[in-house]
Amino acid sequence: MIDRFEREYGFLSNFSPSSFTDECGDSYPTVEHYFQAQKATNMFDFEEIRMAKTPGLAKKLGRQIELAPDWESVKEQVMLDGLRYKFAIPELQDKLLATGDQYLEEGNYWGDTYWGVCNGVGKNRLGKLLMQVREEIRESN
Repeated sequence: MIDRFEREYGFLSNFSPSSFTDECGDSYPTVEHYFQAQKATNMFDFEEIRMAKTPGLAKKLGRQIELAPDWESVKEQVMLDGLRYKFAIPELQDKLLATGDQYLEEGNYWGDTYWGVCNGVGKNRLGKLLMQVREEIRESN
């Protein structure tokens, strides 16, 4: 089991560098930038988040804007799309595949029990989506 996305498994984190371009031609330095930008209801907020200097700043900005009205119903698909873009990068794809069949858990200390697990509690949606992407890659190879 991989229970933290840090050190040798830091590449699994949404904060890790993973420059990619989406189907609209917009580029993002991390999945965090992509995910937070998709919350935006206007181009100003979208671009400010997309171009934020750090993933932490992108996250902060994403928490301060008006959310797209359907956000709660689409956020998991948005995350899945971001992960698919990231792990289409051959080097990152190889690293994800190298995790084998290990269970991936986004263990954290900041209290995220939706995307991760904190103090043994959480849905671990990020870890589960990463394992889904890993399986999709296997099936397509």
